[in-house]
Amino acid sequence: MGRGRQKAKHTKIARELKSYSPNVNYDALERELTGHDPESYSDEEIAKWSEYASDGSDESKRA
Repeated sequence: MGRGRQKAKHTKIARELKSYSPNVNYDALERELTGHDPESYSDEEIAKWSEYASDGSDESKRA
């Protein structure tokens, strides 16, 4: 294959990859990465994290 045909092929592939947008199931990804099903949290766990989130504190700011 000559250089012109090879470059054209690479350009075509690059264009396809640039416009490629896979469908991602973010809920499944979250379950896989955290090891938890968001629907399986108890009410106590939700209340604990809700209090933490609402008090405006940030763990990274604590020294």
